Amino acid sequence: MSFVTTKDGVEIFFKDWGPKNAQPIVFHHGWPLSSDDWDAQMLYFLAQGFRVVAHDRRGHGRSTQVGAGHDMDHYAADASVVAEHLNLKNAVHIGHSTGGGEVARYVARYGQPQGRVAKAVLVSAVPPLMLKTENNPDGTPIEVFDGFRKALAANRAQFFLDVASGPFYGFNRPGAKVSQGVIDNWWRQGMMGSANAHYEGIKAFSETDQTDDLKAITVPTLVIQGDDDQVVPYKDAAALQAKLVKNSTLKIYPGYSHGMLTTHAEVINPDLLAFIKS
Repeated sequence: MSFVTTKDGVEIFFKDWGPKNAQPIVFHHGWPLSSDDWDAQMLYFLAQGFRVVAHDRRGHGRSTQVGAGHDMDHYAADASVVAEHLNLKNAVHIGHSTGGGEVARYVARYGQPQGRVAKAVLVSAVPPLMLKTENNPDGTPIEVFDGFRKALAANRAQFFLDVASGPFYGFNRPGAKVSQGVIDNWWRQGMMGSANAHYEGIKAFSETDQTDDLKAITVPTLVIQGDDDQVVPYKDAAALQAKLVKNSTLKIYPGYSHGMLTTHAEVINPDLLAFIKS
C-alpha cells in the first residue's frame, strides 16, 4: 500500500496507476467516502492511456484517523503533498462534492503557479457555499446540517445506509433502478473512515465559503451536475461556479442525481474525456 506523510504526521493513502510519463488525472472523492468511489473513472481512463491518481482524504478510507485538520485548508494541503510526492505536472484534477471543494482550494492555492494543473473538473461540487446565511439567502439552513450531525452521532451505520439508499443516488425516486451493490459499496467506504472526521467534515463542506477560490481559478474548468441532485442543489452550486470561474464550461444533466458518476458513468466518462482532450 502506498502512503505519503504530511507535515503534521498524517499518513495519506493513495493509488497511482498507469504510465508515469502519461498525463495524470487526479481524483478527489466526496464525503464520507474514499478513493474507491472513483473505480469506474480510474479504470476507464487507465484504459485510455492516462496515469490515474486518487487518495483517501485524512480520516477517510485507509488514511490516518487523525483527530484534527478536518477542514478545506488541510484537505487541499494534503492533496498538494500527494501531488508533490508524485511530482505530478500538467494534471487534470477532478473533484466530486466535497472533493470539488478540495479541488477548488488546491487549484487556487497550490496548482497554478507551479504548472501542476492543466485543467479542473467540478462534479456536483459544494462551492461556493452550501450554508444559508445573510449573504447567501438561497443556501441550505443550518438545521439540515445539524440534523446530519445528530444522525451521524446517534447511529452512523444507519445514517450512511439511509443516505446511500435514498437521496445520494436518487434511489428514492419513483421508478429508480436500485443497485444494492452500489448502496453496500457506499456504506462500506463510509464505515472505513473515522466518525470524528466525518462529523467535523460536515462543517467543512457546508460552511466553507469558497467564492474567492473559484474566482482565483484560471485554468479551463468543466462544471457539471445533475438537476435532480438532492444533496447539493445545482442552482446554488454548479450554476454559481460557472459564473465565478473565469474559464469555465457548464453542463447540467436532466434527471441525474448527486451520485451520477456511478449511476451514469457510461455518459459522464466520455464527456470528461472529451473535455480533457479538447
